[in-house]
Amino acid sequence: MSTVTLTIGPKSYTVACADGEEAHVAALGAIIAEKYAQLGTSRAPLEAQNLLFAALFLADELTEARKRLAEAAQSAPTAPSTDPADAEAVEALRSAIVALEADLAAAREAAKRPSPSPSAPQIDLFGDPVAAPSAPSDLADRLEALATRAEASAAELEAAIFSA
Repeated sequence: MSTVTLTIGPKSYTVACADGEEAHVAALGAIIAEKYAQLGTSRAPLEAQNLLFAALFLADELTEARKRLAEAAQSAPTAPSTDPADAEAVEALRSAIVALEADLAAAREAAKRPSPSPSAPQIDLFGDPVAAPSAPSDLADRLEALATRAEASAAELEAAIFSA
């Protein structure tokens, strides 16, 4: 067992610690002394109260740091899987996303050109029947809805892979 002398405010305190922990305990004492000094007083009658406030400040900082660490851990992305089957599934999803984006781009381009009246019923990328647009704004609205569905599907697929 070793001892370390900590000076906090007007007093010095001798603290026992494990061998090899002297520097760590001294550093912790310095942090407490710094908080004590931030209180702006060193009057002996208030020494216990000042130590209590210094400890409360440190406990508050520790609680806030732990909260930030927990929030960061929750918002951090999970590590991707190293399983080859997962890698193949991710690649298949990426290919599907690229295909959907290409279809969407083609549909947007086609919407800019005048279209002949269709002879067969039209379906969208998801196999749903599509009514003939009554105005260009209807077509634009349908394209945006289709884009939203494609993006949502892509997000769901990616989430399914990365949550596994």
